[in-house]
Amino acid sequence: MKTYRVFALRLRHLTIENSGNGMRRIFSIAASFVLLAAFAHAQTDPLPSWNDGAAKTAIVNFVKAVTDSAGKDYVPPADRIAVFDNDGTLWAEKPVYFQLLFAIDRVRALAPQHPEWKTTQPFKAAIEGDFDALAASGEKGLVELVMATHAGMTTEAFAKIVGDWIKIAQHPRFKRPYTDLVYQPMLELLNYLRANDFKTYIVSGGGIEFLRVWADRVYGVPPEQVIGSSIVTRFEVQDGKPVLVREDKIDFIDDKAGKPVAINQFIGRRPIFAFGNSDGDLQMLQWTAAGDRTRFMGLVHHTDAEREWAYDRNSAVGRLDKALDAASKNGWTIVDMKRDWKQVFPFQR
Repeated sequence: MKTYRVFALRLRHLTIENSGNGMRRIFSIAASFVLLAAFAHAQTDPLPSWNDGAAKTAIVNFVKAVTDSAGKDYVPPADRIAVFDNDGTLWAEKPVYFQLLFAIDRVRALAPQHPEWKTTQPFKAAIEGDFDALAASGEKGLVELVMATHAGMTTEAFAKIVGDWIKIAQHPRFKRPYTDLVYQPMLELLNYLRANDFKTYIVSGGGIEFLRVWADRVYGVPPEQVIGSSIVTRFEVQDGKPVLVREDKIDFIDDKAGKPVAINQFIGRRPIFAFGNSDGDLQMLQWTAAGDRTRFMGLVHHTDAEREWAYDRNSAVGRLDKALDAASKNGWTIVDMKRDWKQVFPFQR
Protein backbone atom coordinates (compact mmCIF):
# COMPACT_ATOMS: atom_id res chain seq x y z
CA MET A 1 0.00 0.00 0.00
CA LYS A 2 2.94 2.37 0.62
CA THR A 3 3.98 2.02 -3.05
CA TYR A 4 0.45 2.91 -4.16
CA ARG A 5 0.37 6.05 -1.94
CA VAL A 6 3.78 7.28 -3.11
CA PHE A 7 2.81 6.77 -6.74
CA ALA A 8 -0.54 8.51 -6.27
CA LEU A 9 1.11 11.53 -4.61
CA ARG A 10 3.64 11.69 -7.44
CA LEU A 11 0.80 11.63 -9.97
CA ARG A 12 -0.99 14.47 -8.17
CA HIS A 13 2.17 16.55 -8.00
CA LEU A 14 2.97 16.14 -11.68
CA THR A 15 -0.61 16.93 -12.65
CA ILE A 16 -0.38 20.30 -10.89
CA GLU A 17 3.18 21.15 -11.95
CA ASN A 18 2.75 20.19 -15.60
CA SER A 19 -0.80 21.27 -16.34
CA GLY A 20 0.52 23.61 -19.02
CA ASN A 21 1.96 20.68 -20.98
CA GLY A 22 -1.49 19.27 -21.68
CA MET A 23 -3.04 16.00 -20.65
CA ARG A 24 -0.69 13.63 -22.50
CA ARG A 25 1.74 13.24 -19.63
CA ILE A 26 -1.08 12.80 -17.13
CA PHE A 27 -2.55 9.95 -19.16
CA SER A 28 0.88 8.32 -19.46
CA ILE A 29 1.43 8.44 -15.72
CA ALA A 30 -2.08 7.18 -15.03
CA ALA A 31 -1.49 4.25 -17.37
CA SER A 32 1.75 3.45 -15.55
CA PHE A 33 -0.13 3.48 -12.27
CA VAL A 34 -2.69 1.00 -13.61
CA LEU A 35 0.08 -1.30 -14.81
CA LEU A 36 1.83 -1.07 -11.44
CA ALA A 37 -1.39 -1.91 -9.61
CA ALA A 38 -2.04 -4.86 -11.90
CA PHE A 39 1.51 -6.14 -11.37
CA ALA A 40 1.23 -5.79 -7.62
CA HIS A 41 -2.07 -7.71 -7.66
CA ALA A 42 -0.51 -10.50 -9.70
CA GLN A 43 2.34 -10.70 -7.20
CA THR A 44 -0.03 -10.99 -4.23
CA ASP A 45 -2.66 -13.32 -5.73
CA PRO A 46 -1.78 -16.83 -4.48
CA LEU A 47 -3.91 -18.47 -7.19
CA PRO A 48 -3.33 -16.44 -10.37
CA SER A 49 -4.45 -19.23 -12.73
CA TRP A 50 -7.87 -19.39 -11.04
CA ASN A 51 -10.68 -17.17 -12.23
CA ASP A 52 -12.41 -15.15 -9.54
CA GLY A 53 -15.53 -17.02 -8.52
CA ALA A 54 -17.11 -19.27 -5.91
CA ALA A 55 -14.44 -22.00 -6.03
CA LYS A 56 -11.46 -19.69 -5.61
CA THR A 57 -13.25 -17.70 -2.94
CA ALA A 58 -14.12 -20.86 -1.00
CA ILE A 59 -10.48 -21.98 -0.99
CA VAL A 60 -9.07 -18.61 0.07
CA ASN A 61 -11.72 -18.08 2.76
CA PHE A 62 -11.09 -21.55 4.17
CA VAL A 63 -7.34 -21.02 4.38
CA LYS A 64 -7.81 -17.62 6.01
CA ALA A 65 -10.24 -19.08 8.56
CA VAL A 66 -8.08 -21.98 9.70
CA THR A 67 -4.89 -19.89 9.89
CA ASP A 68 -6.38 -16.98 11.88
CA SER A 69 -5.17 -17.66 15.41
CA ALA A 70 -7.83 -15.31 16.80
CA GLY A 71 -10.69 -16.92 14.92
CA LYS A 72 -13.09 -19.66 16.00
CA ASP A 73 -12.03 -21.94 13.11
CA TYR A 74 -8.29 -21.81 13.82
CA VAL A 75 -6.44 -25.08 13.28
CA PRO A 76 -2.90 -25.55 14.63
CA PRO A 77 -0.28 -26.20 11.92
CA ALA A 78 0.25 -29.79 13.05
CA ASP A 79 -3.35 -30.59 12.09
CA ARG A 80 -3.35 -28.80 8.76
CA ILE A 81 -3.36 -31.95 6.66
CA ALA A 82 -4.31 -31.71 2.98
CA VAL A 83 -4.77 -34.79 0.77
CA PHE A 84 -5.02 -34.90 -3.02
CA ASP A 85 -5.86 -37.62 -5.46
CA ASN A 86 -3.43 -37.66 -8.39
CA ASP A 87 -4.95 -38.94 -11.66
CA GLY A 88 -7.46 -36.38 -12.91
CA THR A 89 -6.88 -34.14 -9.88
CA LEU A 90 -3.23 -33.08 -10.13
CA TRP A 91 -2.53 -34.26 -13.67
CA ALA A 92 -4.55 -35.52 -16.61
CA GLU A 93 -5.85 -39.08 -16.90
CA LYS A 94 -6.96 -39.41 -20.51
CA PRO A 95 -7.00 -41.37 -22.79
CA VAL A 96 -6.18 -43.84 -19.97
CA TYR A 97 -4.28 -43.60 -16.69
CA PHE A 98 -0.69 -42.71 -17.44
CA GLN A 99 0.71 -45.58 -15.39
CA LEU A 100 -1.17 -47.96 -17.68
CA LEU A 101 0.51 -46.30 -20.66
CA PHE A 102 3.82 -46.89 -18.88
CA ALA A 103 2.89 -50.57 -18.48
CA ILE A 104 1.99 -50.79 -22.18
CA ASP A 105 5.36 -49.34 -23.16
CA ARG A 106 7.05 -51.85 -20.86
CA VAL A 107 5.15 -54.73 -22.51
CA ARG A 108 6.38 -53.58 -25.90
CA ALA A 109 9.95 -53.27 -24.62
CA LEU A 110 9.85 -56.77 -23.10
CA ALA A 111 7.90 -58.42 -25.93
CA PRO A 112 10.99 -59.81 -27.74
CA GLN A 113 11.69 -61.90 -24.62
CA HIS A 114 8.09 -63.18 -24.57
CA PRO A 115 6.98 -64.29 -28.06
CA GLU A 116 3.88 -65.85 -26.49
CA TRP A 117 2.55 -62.36 -25.72
CA LYS A 118 1.78 -61.78 -29.40
CA THR A 119 -1.18 -64.15 -29.15
CA THR A 120 -2.05 -63.89 -25.44
CA GLN A 121 -4.39 -61.29 -23.95
CA PRO A 122 -4.06 -58.75 -22.48
CA PHE A 123 -0.48 -58.57 -23.79
CA LYS A 124 -1.56 -58.77 -27.42
CA ALA A 125 -3.85 -55.78 -26.89
CA ALA A 126 -1.05 -53.83 -25.19
CA ILE A 127 1.39 -54.49 -28.02
CA GLU A 128 -1.19 -53.45 -30.62
CA GLY A 129 -2.49 -50.47 -28.63
CA ASP A 130 -6.00 -51.91 -28.60
CA PHE A 131 -7.58 -50.05 -25.68
CA ASP A 132 -11.00 -51.61 -26.24
CA ALA A 133 -9.54 -55.09 -25.81
CA LEU A 134 -7.61 -53.94 -22.76
CA ALA A 135 -10.81 -52.61 -21.22
CA ALA A 136 -12.56 -55.88 -22.05
CA SER A 137 -9.90 -57.80 -20.12
CA GLY A 138 -11.23 -56.13 -16.96
CA GLU A 139 -9.44 -55.66 -13.68
CA LYS A 140 -7.95 -59.15 -13.86
CA GLY A 141 -6.29 -58.41 -17.20
CA LEU A 142 -4.96 -55.05 -16.09
CA VAL A 143 -3.51 -56.53 -12.91
CA GLU A 144 -1.84 -59.24 -14.98
CA LEU A 145 -0.34 -56.57 -17.22
CA VAL A 146 0.98 -54.54 -14.29
CA MET A 147 2.43 -57.55 -12.50
CA ALA A 148 4.32 -58.64 -15.60
CA THR A 149 5.86 -55.20 -16.05
CA HIS A 150 6.28 -53.88 -12.50
CA ALA A 151 7.52 -56.95 -10.60
CA GLY A 152 10.53 -59.27 -10.53
CA MET A 153 13.09 -56.51 -9.94
CA THR A 154 14.54 -54.46 -7.11
CA THR A 155 12.92 -51.22 -6.03
CA GLU A 156 16.00 -49.33 -7.30
CA ALA A 157 15.76 -50.95 -10.74
CA PHE A 158 12.06 -50.12 -10.97
CA ALA A 159 12.67 -46.49 -9.99
CA LYS A 160 15.28 -46.18 -12.74
CA ILE A 161 12.93 -47.62 -15.36
CA VAL A 162 10.18 -45.18 -14.34
CA GLY A 163 12.61 -42.25 -14.30
CA ASP A 164 13.92 -43.10 -17.76
CA TRP A 165 10.36 -43.41 -19.12
CA ILE A 166 9.22 -40.12 -17.62
CA LYS A 167 12.10 -38.35 -19.37
CA ILE A 168 11.28 -39.53 -22.90
CA ALA A 169 7.63 -40.70 -23.08
CA GLN A 170 5.14 -38.29 -24.64
CA HIS A 171 1.41 -37.92 -24.35
CA PRO A 172 -0.36 -39.13 -27.53
CA ARG A 173 -2.50 -35.98 -27.89
CA PHE A 174 -0.28 -33.16 -26.65
CA LYS A 175 3.09 -34.63 -27.73
CA ARG A 176 4.69 -33.50 -24.49
CA PRO A 177 6.18 -35.31 -21.48
CA TYR A 178 3.53 -36.64 -19.12
CA THR A 179 4.89 -34.46 -16.34
CA ASP A 180 3.91 -31.43 -18.46
CA LEU A 181 0.28 -32.60 -18.17
CA VAL A 182 0.02 -31.36 -14.57
CA TYR A 183 -2.59 -28.74 -13.75
CA GLN A 184 -1.14 -25.27 -13.20
CA PRO A 185 -3.99 -24.19 -10.87
CA MET A 186 -3.39 -27.22 -8.65
CA LEU A 187 0.36 -26.56 -8.51
CA GLU A 188 -0.51 -23.09 -7.26
CA LEU A 189 -2.93 -24.55 -4.74
CA LEU A 190 -0.30 -26.94 -3.36
CA ASN A 191 2.14 -24.05 -2.95
CA TYR A 192 -0.51 -21.83 -1.38
CA LEU A 193 -1.37 -24.46 1.21
CA ARG A 194 2.27 -25.13 2.06
CA ALA A 195 2.90 -21.40 2.42
CA ASN A 196 0.18 -21.50 5.10
CA ASP A 197 1.75 -24.40 7.01
CA PHE A 198 -0.30 -27.21 5.51
CA LYS A 199 1.32 -30.58 4.96
CA THR A 200 0.31 -31.83 1.52
CA TYR A 201 -0.10 -35.53 0.71
CA ILE A 202 -0.90 -37.43 -2.47
CA VAL A 203 -3.36 -40.28 -1.90
CA SER A 204 -3.63 -42.10 -5.21
CA GLY A 205 -4.92 -45.33 -6.67
CA GLY A 206 -1.73 -45.34 -8.75
CA GLY A 207 1.39 -47.18 -7.72
CA ILE A 208 3.20 -45.66 -4.78
CA GLU A 209 6.69 -46.36 -6.16
CA PHE A 210 5.72 -45.09 -9.62
CA LEU A 211 4.64 -41.75 -8.11
CA ARG A 212 7.55 -41.38 -5.71
CA VAL A 213 10.07 -41.21 -8.53
CA TRP A 214 8.88 -37.80 -9.72
CA ALA A 215 6.31 -36.36 -7.27
CA ASP A 216 8.83 -34.26 -5.33
CA ARG A 217 10.27 -32.70 -8.48
CA VAL A 218 6.91 -32.01 -10.11
CA TYR A 219 4.60 -31.30 -7.15
CA GLY A 220 6.97 -30.53 -4.30
CA VAL A 221 5.54 -33.54 -2.42
CA PRO A 222 8.35 -35.66 -0.91
CA PRO A 223 8.28 -39.49 -1.15
CA GLU A 224 7.20 -39.96 2.46
CA GLN A 225 4.06 -37.92 1.74
CA VAL A 226 2.99 -40.10 -1.20
CA ILE A 227 0.42 -42.83 -0.50
CA GLY A 228 -0.60 -45.23 -3.24
CA SER A 229 -1.32 -48.79 -4.25
CA SER A 230 1.51 -51.21 -3.66
CA ILE A 231 2.75 -54.68 -4.46
CA VAL A 232 4.49 -57.04 -2.05
CA THR A 233 8.21 -56.49 -1.58
CA ARG A 234 10.67 -58.77 0.14
CA PHE A 235 14.12 -58.25 1.60
CA GLU A 236 17.02 -60.29 0.30
CA VAL A 237 20.76 -60.04 -0.23
CA GLN A 238 21.99 -60.04 -3.83
CA ASP A 239 25.73 -60.21 -4.44
CA GLY A 240 26.34 -59.16 -0.86
CA LYS A 241 24.02 -56.14 -1.11
CA PRO A 242 20.71 -55.86 0.77
CA VAL A 243 17.86 -55.04 -1.61
CA LEU A 244 14.07 -55.00 -1.75
CA VAL A 245 12.57 -57.12 -4.51
CA ARG A 246 9.14 -56.44 -5.98
CA GLU A 247 6.96 -59.56 -6.16
CA ASP A 248 4.04 -60.25 -8.49
CA LYS A 249 1.50 -60.00 -5.67
CA ILE A 250 -0.78 -57.12 -4.76
CA ASP A 251 -0.21 -55.71 -1.30
CA PHE A 252 -2.78 -52.88 -1.08
CA ILE A 253 -5.16 -51.06 -3.44
CA ASP A 254 -5.39 -47.41 -2.45
CA ASP A 255 -8.73 -46.63 -4.04
CA LYS A 256 -12.28 -45.94 -2.88
CA ALA A 257 -12.68 -47.25 0.70
CA GLY A 258 -8.97 -48.01 0.75
CA LYS A 259 -8.10 -44.32 0.74
CA PRO A 260 -9.35 -43.38 4.24
CA VAL A 261 -7.85 -46.63 5.55
CA ALA A 262 -4.47 -45.66 4.10
CA ILE A 263 -4.75 -42.09 5.38
CA ASN A 264 -5.35 -43.39 8.89
CA GLN A 265 -2.56 -45.93 8.61
CA PHE A 266 0.15 -43.73 7.10
CA ILE A 267 -0.75 -40.21 8.27
CA GLY A 268 -2.51 -40.87 11.54
CA ARG A 269 -4.48 -37.61 11.38
CA ARG A 270 -7.79 -36.89 9.70
CA PRO A 271 -7.33 -34.33 6.91
CA ILE A 272 -9.05 -30.96 7.02
CA PHE A 273 -8.65 -30.46 3.26
CA ALA A 274 -9.27 -33.04 0.52
CA PHE A 275 -9.42 -32.81 -3.27
CA GLY A 276 -10.43 -35.48 -5.77
CA ASN A 277 -12.14 -35.79 -9.12
CA SER A 278 -13.93 -39.14 -9.29
CA ASP A 279 -16.02 -41.72 -7.49
CA GLY A 280 -12.77 -43.37 -6.45
CA ASP A 281 -12.23 -40.37 -4.16
CA LEU A 282 -15.69 -40.30 -2.59
CA GLN A 283 -14.78 -42.15 0.61
CA MET A 284 -11.72 -39.96 1.14
CA LEU A 285 -13.92 -36.88 0.90
CA GLN A 286 -16.54 -38.41 3.21
CA TRP A 287 -13.86 -39.29 5.76
CA THR A 288 -12.53 -35.75 5.66
CA ALA A 289 -16.01 -34.25 5.95
CA ALA A 290 -16.79 -36.36 9.03
CA GLY A 291 -14.22 -34.56 11.15
CA ASP A 292 -15.17 -32.15 13.92
CA ARG A 293 -13.18 -29.17 12.62
CA THR A 294 -13.84 -26.80 9.75
CA ARG A 295 -13.26 -28.84 6.59
CA PHE A 296 -12.83 -28.31 2.87
CA MET A 297 -13.84 -30.92 0.29
CA GLY A 298 -13.28 -30.26 -3.40
CA LEU A 299 -13.82 -31.95 -6.75
CA VAL A 300 -12.26 -31.15 -10.11
CA HIS A 301 -15.03 -31.43 -12.70
CA HIS A 302 -13.65 -31.98 -16.20
CA THR A 303 -15.75 -29.70 -18.41
CA ASP A 304 -13.22 -28.36 -20.92
CA ALA A 305 -13.07 -30.43 -24.11
CA GLU A 306 -10.98 -27.81 -25.89
CA ARG A 307 -8.11 -27.37 -23.45
CA GLU A 308 -8.38 -30.83 -21.85
CA TRP A 309 -11.41 -33.19 -21.87
CA ALA A 310 -15.06 -33.06 -20.85
CA TYR A 311 -16.35 -36.13 -19.00
CA ASP A 312 -18.08 -37.22 -15.81
CA ARG A 313 -20.86 -39.75 -15.20
CA ASN A 314 -20.34 -42.10 -18.16
CA SER A 315 -16.57 -42.09 -18.43
CA ALA A 316 -14.67 -45.36 -18.19
CA VAL A 317 -11.71 -43.41 -16.79
CA GLY A 318 -12.24 -41.05 -13.86
CA ARG A 319 -15.99 -41.54 -13.61
CA LEU A 320 -17.62 -38.78 -11.57
CA ASP A 321 -21.16 -39.82 -10.69
CA LYS A 322 -21.91 -40.61 -7.05
CA ALA A 323 -19.27 -38.17 -5.83
CA LEU A 324 -20.79 -35.41 -7.95
CA ASP A 325 -24.18 -36.02 -6.37
CA ALA A 326 -22.63 -36.10 -2.90
CA ALA A 327 -20.81 -32.82 -3.54
CA SER A 328 -24.00 -31.09 -4.64
CA LYS A 329 -25.96 -32.48 -1.71
CA ASN A 330 -23.36 -31.63 0.95
CA GLY A 331 -22.17 -28.27 -0.34
CA TRP A 332 -18.66 -29.38 -1.29
CA THR A 333 -16.75 -27.20 -3.73
CA ILE A 334 -17.01 -28.28 -7.36
CA VAL A 335 -14.33 -26.77 -9.58
CA ASP A 336 -15.62 -26.34 -13.11
CA MET A 337 -12.45 -26.59 -15.18
CA LYS A 338 -13.75 -24.52 -18.09
CA ARG A 339 -15.22 -21.78 -15.92
CA ASP A 340 -12.86 -21.66 -12.94
CA TRP A 341 -9.41 -22.09 -14.49
CA LYS A 342 -7.76 -19.40 -16.62
CA GLN A 343 -5.08 -21.90 -17.55
CA VAL A 344 -5.09 -25.70 -17.42
CA PHE A 345 -1.52 -26.85 -18.13
CA PRO A 346 1.69 -24.87 -17.50
CA PHE A 347 2.46 -24.83 -21.24
CA GLN A 348 -0.92 -23.30 -22.12
CA ARG A 349 -1.27 -19.52 -22.00
